[in-house]
Parts: sequence; structure tokens; C-alpha cells
Amino acid sequence: MTHTSIPSIMLNDGQALPAVGFGTYTLNGAAGVETIAAAISNGYRLLDSAFNYENEGALGAAIRKADVPRSLLHVSSKLPGRHHRFKEAIATVEESLYRAQLDYYDLYLIHWPNPSRGLYVEAWQALIEARRRGLVRSIGVSNFLPAHLERIIAETGVAPAVNQVELHPYFPQADQRAFDRAHGIVTQSWSPLGRASHVLQDPVIKAVADRHGRGSGQVILRWHVQLGALPIPKASSARRQIENISIFDFELSTQDMASIATLAKPDGRIAGQDPAHYEEF
Repeated sequence: MTHTSIPSIMLNDGQALPAVGFGTYTLNGAAGVETIAAAISNGYRLLDSAFNYENEGALGAAIRKADVPRSLLHVSSKLPGRHHRFKEAIATVEESLYRAQLDYYDLYLIHWPNPSRGLYVEAWQALIEARRRGLVRSIGVSNFLPAHLERIIAETGVAPAVNQVELHPYFPQADQRAFDRAHGIVTQSWSPLGRASHVLQDPVIKAVADRHGRGSGQVILRWHVQLGALPIPKASSARRQIENISIFDFELSTQDMASIATLAKPDGRIAGQDPAHYEEF
């Protein structure tokens, strides 16, 4: 498997991202470096991190360890809620770069809107400035609802390139995806396999997987791709890393997609983290 097998998704700012990425949440320290470096060796070119994961240093070490030029990698991190004020946000992006020992991030997101504090527009203005300064190439948000997106676009005239949201078969986010698409925003999927949920064992998923001779995870990730979402699964074993990236040589039928659509729940969030109320600092 090589990265050339992964198609690209164009962003609204002219940059492009691979159509599947690698999540690094909980991958820390020396073990994290090994796992992330293995993912790069196994073909991943989009690496998703966050200031709050406390692993930007491990990510940078893995990039230096891997035998792949930095220019071929797309590296992402996220701004924590406690640093939404303009000056703090700029300093945090700089600190993210120092931690990873990188010259730029390919993508930087606001991690959560934290609406009760009401500073996410200021944070967005800071990311616009960080992009202007060359600290980041593309800017986006995470866990933003349509109301939050409408506000930052109205107040700055700049639409995010990406909105990373919880998205899996139990919570397919049809309305959010439609809103993002209408505004030229790429939807990224966190917990694409339903972290700690039973979606991988779901009989509906297993039946589709059996029909295709594929693993349940591959079917779910293929479902994301066909929805137009960009999944960022995490996997520690080399076998699972390779499986998760080997999803571009088969296609789910309309019937398969309809079957998976029946799994949607009104609020299928894994941990009830509704961005209208949930906040992370």
C-alpha cells in the first residue's frame, strides 16, 4: 500500500488533503512515536493531532523518524478552548510548532467552539492571522454547529476549510454534512469507527462486510468516503493501519449505504458531547 493509492480532497483554499488520515489521540511518548512512524511507513500522509492531546512532540519525532519528506505529509493540530483570545491563540500556534519542531502546520483547527465563553470568533480571527503569517497553510474548526459556522463566516468573511465532527454510522450527521457542503467546507470524521461503541460488531455492518469480503472497519471507513466525509481512524497494529487505508479498491452499493443508514440514532453521540453545551478547555 502506498500513499499514491489515496485520492485527494480539494479544500476551499486551494490546498488538498488525502481522503483518509490517521488519528493520534492517546498516542504519546516513545510508544506513540513508534505507532505514528509506523502509520507513515504504512502509507498515511495526513496526521491529526491537537494541543490538548499533549503529543505534538511525539508527532514531530515520528515525522523526523519516518523516511518520508515533510513536504509529502499533511500535519494537523488544534487550538484548545483556554487559548481562544487572539494573542494567546497566536502564541499557542507558535508553541504547537515548537513542540513538534515544525516550520508550519498544514491544517490548524479550533478544537471546540465553547459557546458559553463566546470567544470563538476571536479565535478564528487569530487563525486567519496565523495563516497570513505562514504558520499554517489551511485553517478550520472542529465540533462547530451550523450556528457557530454562520457566525464566524458572517463576522470575518472567511469560511473554514474543514469542520471536524463526531461522525459514525450511529451518528451520521446528515444535516451538518449538508450545511458544510453548501458552504464549501470539508467534513472530517472523528471517532469514525465509533470509539468504544458497538458499531464494529453491529450485525448490519457485519452483513455488508461479509458481502464484500472485507473487515467491518473497512466497510465503515468506505461509508465515510462515499458520504464525502474524510475519516481519521486511529490504529496501533500495522495490520489494522493497513486495513484502514485499503478502502479505495471497492465500492458500497446503494443498498449497502441504505442498510447502514438505518443505524442512525437521533443522538448517537458516543459520550453526549453536544457542541451546543459541551466545552473543552
